[in-house]
Amino acid sequence: MQYLPLTPQDEEVILKKLGVISFQALIDQIIPSDLQHTGSCGLPKAVSEHEVRVLLGQLAARNQNCAECISFLGGGIYDHYIPAIVDTITSRSEFYTAYTPYQAEVSQGTLQTIFEYQSVICELTGMDVSNASMYDAGSTLAEACHMACSITKRSKIICAELVHPYYQRIVHTYTRECGMNIVQCPSNGGTLDITRLADLVDDETACVCVQHPNFWGYLEDMNEIEKIVHKKGALFIAVIDPLSLGVIMPPGEYSADIAIGEGQGMGIAQGFGGPLLGIFAAKRDYVRSLPGRIVGETTDIEGKRGYVLTLQTREQHIRREKATSNICTNEALCALSSLVYLCSLGKQGIIDIGNQCLAKSHYLKQRLQQVPGIELFVEREFFKEFIVTTKKPAQAVIDDLLKHRIFGGVPLSHFDKNLPHHLLIAVTEKRSKEEINSFVDRLTEVL
Repeated sequence: MQYLPLTPQDEEVILKKLGVISFQALIDQIIPSDLQHTGSCGLPKAVSEHEVRVLLGQLAARNQNCAECISFLGGGIYDHYIPAIVDTITSRSEFYTAYTPYQAEVSQGTLQTIFEYQSVICELTGMDVSNASMYDAGSTLAEACHMACSITKRSKIICAELVHPYYQRIVHTYTRECGMNIVQCPSNGGTLDITRLADLVDDETACVCVQHPNFWGYLEDMNEIEKIVHKKGALFIAVIDPLSLGVIMPPGEYSADIAIGEGQGMGIAQGFGGPLLGIFAAKRDYVRSLPGRIVGETTDIEGKRGYVLTLQTREQHIRREKATSNICTNEALCALSSLVYLCSLGKQGIIDIGNQCLAKSHYLKQRLQQVPGIELFVEREFFKEFIVTTKKPAQAVIDDLLKHRIFGGVPLSHFDKNLPHHLLIAVTEKRSKEEINSFVDRLTEVL
């Protein structure tokens, strides 16, 4: 079976038009001989399509069925339940093959779903405006820092130590050539050191970035932080877990200027680390500085409701070097997944999920306090994940638990080599009491 539609006769016609006698002769004219690789590439011999399918099937069979494992993984990507309606809606061809929203006259469906997504994000976060979505929380935070520097005309960015380490690395990458000064504010006992923050915030500070719940799962004093930040005229950027907002105060209530977060937990499968969904919302005052797309509702000349991209002068294809961002796209299908998820749960559903995460994680914490060889790292209020220290190295504990088909958490040594015995454990609404008890029993055996 030929994978390429080019026949020998077609190739002969093309080579004749080009004035060469063979494909190798063409390559010789293009690539100098000393740059050409003439030896073996190490590739196996060609096989048929059927043989390829058999080989891929054999490779796939070596994977574990993750659906049969009990997961306590966290650290930014979580095992939340996805209602069946999410995949049912997003699998419809009019959604997953949707036309670009730049041509509003032929993409009203896409624009309407984005508009509704923006609306529910604003309602969930308590913020005034939302964009059409972004790639992930890390790049979204970087865009928020750029936006804050542009608004304040300042260059100092203060990032709390317990903002996700990967998010911080992305911020450093994005701002490396922009003359911005990034300062990390240390933590104290699992949360931000408020006293140190007050010393760091000055008249050159553009923004302060704080994750709540933080990377370790603990709750920050956002009201106190807000006072310190705004006293010096800086912008307050809150990094949120959207599914925590059914039980803890949303960023709009503690006067955050910008709220960003990871939307993966809202109807998007873990998928070996992606795709993800960046949530970006802000106060109305800053709507013209928002990166990415914004969809607005309007009426046509006949008075019918319609949807359009709005405030496009901020985008790179219009303003070029004066643009506030080089992002002029969004993750429409992932945003749609989160929209369907939130609408299917409703307001009470979000509260119920938050309460279940809260109750089940605290139940596990109580059980683990009775296990020899396990200690709580700190005694702090947390939402759905927390840290324990283990007698054995945390990575060894994880490896042993995998033999029992349990994903036991995230070893913090992945992020900090000075924390070899620290294990970050997350508990979502999916975990049953039986699964939690089984985890504790297996962990006791492992230790």
